[in-house]
Amino acid sequence: MLTYMDVRRTTLILPAALDAALRQEAARRGLTVSALTREAIATHLGLPAAGEAGPDDAFPAPPRRRLSSTGAGASGRSDISERIEEILREDFGRDR
Repeated sequence: MLTYMDVRRTTLILPAALDAALRQEAARRGLTVSALTREAIATHLGLPAAGEAGPDDAFPAPPRRRLSSTGAGASGRSDISERIEEILREDFGRDR
């Protein structure tokens, strides 16, 4: 799976026979058409395929980002969804 932050979308115009061959090969190899296209272009240009290490590693994987909001809503209570009415009554003092 491609996980790069700096990617570009492009459009290719292919003859129908080439498109059919590309789709057939992608299906045979269990790849997406995009993954096979990236691999073919990188191979044609003599570059390492995305995610492969090479001497010049033209496509280094970026460090994984950590989401700063992860766990922001963690209350430490596992029963909130089951007790929401009770919790609202406690917090607001009336039925809703």
